[in-house]
Amino acid sequence: MKRLLTIVALLLGVCGLLAYTSHTLTTSSGSTGAKVLNLYNWGDYIDPQLLTKFQKETGYHVNVETFDSNEAMFTKLKQGGTHYDLTVPSDYMVSKLKQAHLLQPIDRSRLTGLTNYDPLFLNKSYDPGNTYSLPYFWGTLGIIYNDRFVKPGSLTHWSQLWSPKYRDQIMLIDSARDILGMALAEQGHSMNTTNPATLRAATHKLNALSPNVKAVVADEIKMYMIQDEAAVAVDWSGEAAEMLSHNRHLHYVVPSEGSNLWIDNLVIPKSAQHYAAIYAFLNFMSRPENAAQNAEYIGYATPNRRAKTLLPKAIRNDRQFYPTRQTTRHLQIYRDLSPNVVQTYNDRYLEFKMHH
Repeated sequence: MKRLLTIVALLLGVCGLLAYTSHTLTTSSGSTGAKVLNLYNWGDYIDPQLLTKFQKETGYHVNVETFDSNEAMFTKLKQGGTHYDLTVPSDYMVSKLKQAHLLQPIDRSRLTGLTNYDPLFLNKSYDPGNTYSLPYFWGTLGIIYNDRFVKPGSLTHWSQLWSPKYRDQIMLIDSARDILGMALAEQGHSMNTTNPATLRAATHKLNALSPNVKAVVADEIKMYMIQDEAAVAVDWSGEAAEMLSHNRHLHYVVPSEGSNLWIDNLVIPKSAQHYAAIYAFLNFMSRPENAAQNAEYIGYATPNRRAKTLLPKAIRNDRQFYPTRQTTRHLQIYRDLSPNVVQTYNDRYLEFKMHH
């Protein structure tokens, strides 16, 4: 009898373990319950208090799963087996997801806050008419400098980075598209060029920068700049905002001759199921007070023009992160290039890193 009870207990334990594992797998790829919203987002890319507020207002529980790159997110959606209701790709990835038939169009008749958005961030080349996307945050690629080593206001253009006075003083973010893009913009070319000769010329230009480059790094760039270990860096505005918040001697500049404008967007994956929750969330995040709260928490620029008016004056008038229209007119959005062209960018960038 004891042996029989032991066998029964073991079987029950195995069944329980299988049930738990099944639940965990379901949760990690999006719950299929009725009163939920499955959000697939970058890490720490929404104010947790807003999620709590949304849940209290609507009764929809938000499940959040995170990714660390556009490519990782694309791969997971393409593999299938997920039930995400919303995800947050960057501009060029919206185009790629659309071409792969991994998105559902947005029903504009169910949106209540579309007029809150600045037209500058709508109807872009990666999604004409915003058929599939709503802008979430935006930012730029630019120059961070430390006024302990650089005279305030004296460093405003890409070309100045090649000056001998910055020898062994510049940190570069480890990104093929951005660093080659910087060289292309400095030479007056498109940051989306597919011309092999133009890319070769940009590589030669970067090679000439090598004596000034202290290191090519990823997240460590923030530590170096915050701790006064480098005079200059090239990085994204969101990363710059974090650096500036920890070191009052740091400044951020978007060169007026041109740079990258990136826009992250909310989109509906093909596998989405909870449409009432989806549109409740899109409308909730479009409300100016919520978009402003999110922008203050994240530190990136909001595309919601009415939300911008609610931000503290020091933030909304900060030309480092909300540049003038004259500057934004020269900003370029990255296009989704063919695999062969992407490989060329990567090869040219590797050549520069080896030269450095």
